[in-house]
Amino acid sequence: MPVGLIALALGGFGIGLTEFVIAGLLPEVAADFHVDEAAAGWLISGYALAVVVGALVLTAALIRVPRKAALIGLMVLFIAGNALSALAPTYEVMLLGRILAALCHGAFFGIGSVVAAGMVAPDKKARAIAIMFTGLTAANVLGVPFGTLLGQALGWRSTFWAITIIGVIALAGVALLVPRVSADAKSAGVLHELRAFRSGQVWLSIVVTVLGFGGMFGAFTYIAYTLTQVSGFASSAVPWLLILFGVGLFAGNAVGGRLADRALDRSLLIILIGLAIVLAAFALVAGNPIATIVALVLMGAFGFATVPGLQTRVMMYAEQAPTLASGANIAAFNLGNAVGAWIGGITISAGLGYTSPLWAGAALTVGAVVVMAIAAGTARRGSRAGVQAKSEQPLPVG
Repeated sequence: MPVGLIALALGGFGIGLTEFVIAGLLPEVAADFHVDEAAAGWLISGYALAVVVGALVLTAALIRVPRKAALIGLMVLFIAGNALSALAPTYEVMLLGRILAALCHGAFFGIGSVVAAGMVAPDKKARAIAIMFTGLTAANVLGVPFGTLLGQALGWRSTFWAITIIGVIALAGVALLVPRVSADAKSAGVLHELRAFRSGQVWLSIVVTVLGFGGMFGAFTYIAYTLTQVSGFASSAVPWLLILFGVGLFAGNAVGGRLADRALDRSLLIILIGLAIVLAAFALVAGNPIATIVALVLMGAFGFATVPGLQTRVMMYAEQAPTLASGANIAAFNLGNAVGAWIGGITISAGLGYTSPLWAGAALTVGAVVVMAIAAGTARRGSRAGVQAKSEQPLPVG
């Protein structure tokens, strides 16, 4: 395993921690700045919106910058955003710090995916991307609970100082360990990268990402209500249950990367079908605490097993212009989060109960299965047509 992947994973860990740990510290932050829950919530939703903007705009702005230099610049922005959050004298400054940190999120994972894939042999690209995303899953399993405990013990600002330090270490790792490979050469520019979006397969992959990730995170957004109001767990048990969910994320990411390297489209279809079944089964057994624990782990495993494959697929069909398409797919993951949470909220508001986001997530995932089947079938027919056309070419004479 190239050591540069460890540096990318550490950067992913810090970024994942920044995104998720705020949820556990929101009451303390709101009390410190004397704002209500709705205003405090913008520290989460504002971050998510900035991720989408950064994944598209900042990635496009960095197209002509050598990729290693771009990653270093993004880590500097990440450090600055978290340091500003830790020092913030007012709510508005805190929100600005969150936005600055979020802007680097999508671009880092988008550009980092291309760099990670360029470090390894073609048949190991998905596994390399999975290693980078291991940092994101580790942030859920280990970083969020310990970051929350640190913030509750020493004040929420201490957590953001810890994240800033992680960012400094990741910056040093990227500078020292990520190689300057041929993929680090300057791109032909934004117009060249935009040509990737002429591919119908790129768009189909992005739609699968929105629907598939929207299905899982739409259910996950309201999981605390499901666990306490339906499954009967105490509120104090929720953080520990979420660690189990994070274990599922970690395992799914690792297995999904290996499966994608063996059979990309087939593995994605099987995983998405499995996710739809798990979400529907979860809704049916949510009243049983033991079955709920099993379903929670499986939801994380199947949900995140799609990530390496989907990221690899969009880069593969983007061909010689993968950077912006990769960033767009990171934006699609976050758009899926927002769409899934919105639909799940609608079902609860309609009085359908706290298992309704699971049913809605299953429905979204079924949509992802349909689109993925269309994408796989179209790709297979295109591949056969290409082989046939090649075989029909006249043999050279001489």
